[in-house]
Amino acid sequence: MRHAWLIVALLIPVALLNYLDRQLLASMKFSVMGDITDIESDANWGRMLGQFKWVYAFLSPVGGYLADRFGRRFIISGSLFAWSAVTWWTGHVDSYSELLWARSLMGVSEAFYIPAALALIADYHAGPTRSRAIGLHQMGIYCGVIVGGFSGYVADAPTLGWRWAFDACGVIGMLYAVPLVMLLRDVRPAGETPPAAASPLTTVKSLIFNTSFLLLVLCFTLPALAGWIVRDWMPAILKEEFNLGQGRAGVSATLFWQVAAIVGAIVSGWLADRWMRHSDRGRIRTSALGMVMIIPAMFGVGFAPQTGMLWVAIASLILFGLGWGFFDTNNMPILCQITQPDQRATGYGIMNLVSISAGGLADWGFGVLRDHQVPLLVIFSLFAGVTLLSVLLVLMIKPRSDIA
Repeated sequence: MRHAWLIVALLIPVALLNYLDRQLLASMKFSVMGDITDIESDANWGRMLGQFKWVYAFLSPVGGYLADRFGRRFIISGSLFAWSAVTWWTGHVDSYSELLWARSLMGVSEAFYIPAALALIADYHAGPTRSRAIGLHQMGIYCGVIVGGFSGYVADAPTLGWRWAFDACGVIGMLYAVPLVMLLRDVRPAGETPPAAASPLTTVKSLIFNTSFLLLVLCFTLPALAGWIVRDWMPAILKEEFNLGQGRAGVSATLFWQVAAIVGAIVSGWLADRWMRHSDRGRIRTSALGMVMIIPAMFGVGFAPQTGMLWVAIASLILFGLGWGFFDTNNMPILCQITQPDQRATGYGIMNLVSISAGGLADWGFGVLRDHQVPLLVIFSLFAGVTLLSVLLVLMIKPRSDIA
């Protein structure tokens, strides 16, 4: 068990870098657009954000399948080194087309990490500690977004700038990948014999004919639409709607809701594991509770600009963060209740495929709607509506009693 928690500790910095490298562009949008002038419009910016997601999404099942078939350790370490190299290169691009290529390659390299990492944690942490372990890992993600939120100040600093931020993050990631590959270890649950190497088609077919898995894919996708918009667009929204500086907007858009998400991850991990002692639907109900919190939060975020009060937006983001922590922490633990161990990384990869593809469309669509002056309240009300649907769907998932 001590080594099981060591695995989580080793992966938290990787999760931090994974989302820090993504968040940099969102928090430094105006500096990047001012330097790379052929980006020109919000629609092009949204397309660039979507480019990363679409590539990431389509390769996530591939990364998951490779992790299931050949082990998690080298997939995780190799992914970290590759995306860190691309992060460094992003700081040296000079045109919109180069930036698109950089984000595409970032999508290729990052697609292999999350499915493998969460599956490895699930391998080490059976039942009683699974939600808490996943929750701690997700805290690394939230901390990465928080640190990325401060990058607006780095971009505005005359002696640093946005390119320096990409250089520094890239070098740190490449250096950390070296000890990581030596310290990580794959594990197979006690008493389990290695499965025969199923073909990708057989694995995917088994998953898509699993009704509970299909429900989980939808539940994973619908609330995430709001999550991507909040993560990618909120710094720009707060800057424009409340007349903030780039640094303050980036911090306000990330710090409060990500801290709330950390609290939500800790509380929901404990609650879900405790609830599971009494009902095998404990994690499902905890996830549904998180989605319920996201619904009013979306209305609040959309309504805040009409009040002219920044605290209304921040309060709504805090509620969103709490709900997100409850929701995000329990996706892999729920997946473990409905799929076999040798299908979990592949299954999470398919979940990423659907969710992040939809997130890329949401990023692009949000940019188009902003260019056409559609009110924020209308846009975020749509996100609240689809989240309400996901609450109903997650409660329809049926755990299997024959899976640990």
